[in-house]
Amino acid sequence: MQIEGENGAGKTTLLRLLTGLSRPDQGTITWNDSDILKSCDGWPEQMIYLAHLPGIKQVLTAFENLQFYHPLASKNTIYRALEEVELAGYEEIPVANFSAGQQRRVALARLWLTEAKLWILDEPLTAIDKWGVKKLNEKFTEHLMQQGIIVLTTHQDLPASLHSIRKLRLRGDEE
Repeated sequence: MQIEGENGAGKTTLLRLLTGLSRPDQGTITWNDSDILKSCDGWPEQMIYLAHLPGIKQVLTAFENLQFYHPLASKNTIYRALEEVELAGYEEIPVANFSAGQQRRVALARLWLTEAKLWILDEPLTAIDKWGVKKLNEKFTEHLMQQGIIVLTTHQDLPASLHSIRKLRLRGDEE
């Protein structure tokens, strides 16, 4: 599902509610009929949230960042994920030295390592070049074909190959 809307319409707020990082004023958010804020077994393991900012640790290397978020992943698996996002050869460089696009690629490499069914992504195409957008769209298609779920915000048009995209349009107070 692609969540659309002008800046300030509440897209990021909605994603934070879906992740449990923010609490709704009323109502509940459920996963498999359980309130995610109360006793939803396995909820954190079932979803991955990548925020608008890359959410990586600047003092760590690209490899260390992925190892931090996926401590059970083998070294070879982490190296392959970095290869997938074209950061082979940059594994041992602190990400503080990376461009914004390279930092975003480190964050997105987490998608190559996760087993989470639900991906919640806030502007995942930010700072990504054309190659990166193509690669990420391929990863989206692969995840959806494996019965995965993606909820994302983006101001970019998604390709028609991402079949059956549902769209939710949020409107700000002035609309």
